[in-house]
Amino acid sequence: MSKLLFNRSFYEHEGSHFGENGVDVSRDGRLDSASVLFQGKAGAKCVEIIKNQVGTRLYCHYYIGTDWLLEKEVAIHIAPKINDQMQQVDYISMLFQCCQHSDVAKHCKDLYEIKFDAPVIEINHDQDSLTPLLITQFMVLLQRIVKKGLKKSYYRVERNLSAKIKGKILVSQNIKHNLLKNKLINTVCQYDEFGINSFENQILKHMMQWSQRYLASFPEYSKLLQPIFGYCAPAFEMVQANGDMFQLKHMRYHAFYSEYQEAMRIVQLIAKRFDYQLNEVDVSHPQTIKIHPFWIDMSKLFELYVLGLLKNQYGRQITFQAKGKYGNPDFLYTDKNLPMIIDTKYKKLYQFERYDIDDIRQLSAYARDVNVLKHLGLGAKETVPVVNCLIVYPDQAAQSMIDPNLTGTPIQQFVHFYKMPIRLPTIQPCAS
Repeated sequence: MSKLLFNRSFYEHEGSHFGENGVDVSRDGRLDSASVLFQGKAGAKCVEIIKNQVGTRLYCHYYIGTDWLLEKEVAIHIAPKINDQMQQVDYISMLFQCCQHSDVAKHCKDLYEIKFDAPVIEINHDQDSLTPLLITQFMVLLQRIVKKGLKKSYYRVERNLSAKIKGKILVSQNIKHNLLKNKLINTVCQYDEFGINSFENQILKHMMQWSQRYLASFPEYSKLLQPIFGYCAPAFEMVQANGDMFQLKHMRYHAFYSEYQEAMRIVQLIAKRFDYQLNEVDVSHPQTIKIHPFWIDMSKLFELYVLGLLKNQYGRQITFQAKGKYGNPDFLYTDKNLPMIIDTKYKKLYQFERYDIDDIRQLSAYARDVNVLKHLGLGAKETVPVVNCLIVYPDQAAQSMIDPNLTGTPIQQFVHFYKMPIRLPTIQPCAS
């Protein structure tokens, strides 16, 4: 029996838009005022329940995932935001696109959290937002590893050699496989070889093959990653697949192979998510699965997605999270002719003739921050002009690429304040 609240999925922002007063959940008498927090960001609320004299209301914010409202009794599943009756945000494509930049991909570990210490929750297979995200992140890293070249190292092998001895003789195995079978010129030996068939590469190949099978039940995501599978597979032709995940915690990595360390970290997350029983996972589209509570920060994903678009358009003229005295703006556009502070706001209200005054105050403070002005090349002089500020927000009526005219849509109530919409990729929603 499903323990999801009202046996349905909710959606990010549901009940939290301006003019909305939450979702009425009063008919479940077990719920009381409570908050589910995103542990990686202080004070951030994934979902909250407020109970007062009017009733019990539920508010969903900028996160998707699954968690307990009452442990082992009532759970909630938050799906990507529905844009209309036919489409929903394709968060996997957003992750895939922003991970194409190595300096953007390194920030992806802050996107999600998994509560491995909490009891598992049974959900529909189609509601699994976490595993496709981890697989996508892993495959993009694997592509980067293959481009750089698979690491070569010494690894231990056992071989039944004919008419020669190398390394250490394994006495018991030699008796079993050779002497008892009257193969007197053979010797079972253990020795080290140097090449790409190392333990790390064996694990990577196993995870690549498993990921390809698992994504077969997610056709949209499988199609997205298929070129990467095709690119990486030939590099592992001489590597044996190995599914022994328990040795990963003891591995050490050179700084030159930082991608290996991050890839192995994600492999561990995927393995732990399935209790290290990957070979026993049903990849033939089971109806339900059990998963630990998890959350994905969609506002952070939107920020990284926009960063990728800005990098495509302006390259090194974009500085990400420059250190200010009292905060770090999302982006700085350091063009000497049009220096600009750019901030992402994952809010719908900017689609209308509205604004959040706290956002305006935040960017105004950045525009007067001594360190931010230095990053923009303006210095801390009394004659510094009013700095341009741009708010980037999601809007499905917009174009997907960055508008080259960054000052094309002013916020009329403020001097040198502008806004720019970004259209997010979408897919057909899965039935839940």
